[in-house]
Amino acid sequence: MSPSQATTATVFDVAQIRADFPLLARTVHGKPLVYFDNANTSQKPESVIEAVNAHYRERNANVARAVHQLGEEATTAYEGARDKLAHFIHAPSRNEVILTSGTTQSINLVAYSYALPRLKPGDSILTTVMEHHANIVPWQLVAARSGATVKAAPINERGELILEKFFEMLTPDVKLACVTHVSNVLGTVNPIREIARECRKRGIPLLVDGSQALPHRPVDVQVLGCDFYALTGHKMLAPTGTGALWARRELLDDMPPFFGGGEMIREVRFDGTTFAGIPHKFEAGTPNIAGFVGLGAAIDYYDSVGFEAIHAWEQNLLAYATERLREIPGLRIFGEAKDKEPVISFLIDGAQATDMATLLDLQGIAVRSGHHCAHPLMQFYNVPATLRASLAFYNTREEIDAFVVALLKVRKLLM
Repeated sequence: MSPSQATTATVFDVAQIRADFPLLARTVHGKPLVYFDNANTSQKPESVIEAVNAHYRERNANVARAVHQLGEEATTAYEGARDKLAHFIHAPSRNEVILTSGTTQSINLVAYSYALPRLKPGDSILTTVMEHHANIVPWQLVAARSGATVKAAPINERGELILEKFFEMLTPDVKLACVTHVSNVLGTVNPIREIARECRKRGIPLLVDGSQALPHRPVDVQVLGCDFYALTGHKMLAPTGTGALWARRELLDDMPPFFGGGEMIREVRFDGTTFAGIPHKFEAGTPNIAGFVGLGAAIDYYDSVGFEAIHAWEQNLLAYATERLREIPGLRIFGEAKDKEPVISFLIDGAQATDMATLLDLQGIAVRSGHHCAHPLMQFYNVPATLRASLAFYNTREEIDAFVVALLKVRKLLM
């Protein structure tokens, strides 16, 4: 969709949306804030902030451990977030949704509870060059302990997974495939349904890192056909320290607990412990109760806006930003897949990413510089780092214009 064909503000009232996000009204270094670091963490609407505050003001108590009124209210709110999340991703059962601190913990849970007990020398785990470190390092750790190896499928210069190569690498030694839904650096959207179909043909379970997908598009784990789906709350309007792992019931039933402690047991004896059923056998200790109350409120906010409107507005912003950035001499964009979300990584000839980010910050513009926890991807493009502008549905064309003006100033200073 070209910018001229975009949905207008008469359909999507971005000014009204922005009014829901208190932090967007602040200034930085005396300049109006332009927040383009949404792939790192999203801003939070007032409804999420208030939900967290209300929990601490009105019902602060531990969950599932008391019969008093506060404990029951806290438990209801906490478990209500699980219900909302299960509906949000179309999980067949709420009990298949394990509440975690985020994608990193979710992937480690699968690595140590599912993969490690099954891996042996000669086995391998297949991932891709575009993965975040959270979808690489846990597999390397369990591979080292088991004698297995980690393989990475290649991408092309456009930042797209070379599917035929990925499928060729699904050899009998592969015991688990692990793929990002959306690249945090390139914005590339991987065809998960097609990948899952090929994995199923070979009897290989598929784990999907959904951290960068859920903020931008609806997700139906049943339609996708994967076996594990990991997500992070703080990238989708919710508080930090929240997230989840969805997995098929038959896999979860067969997986031992990853953490031990309170709340994940039926009975503890010194001659043996009996564990609770799913999901609680994976949720030892006191959770981030208020955070998950906030996650529930974040899901409510997404539902009130609607992903159809969100996707249309963000694709408009992506097209417009890409067009404007191409006006800047010497600017190279990394990742130009046909299907991508509003993430643009780039460099300008002769300028270092960190220097650019520092100077942009002085003009009130927040972007990310560095390797973005994706060293193998940086090595593929033979660069140490990039500058990344990641957009959300509360961003505007006017902010993009201000960003481009600031970039031209920065370029002039650094040349």
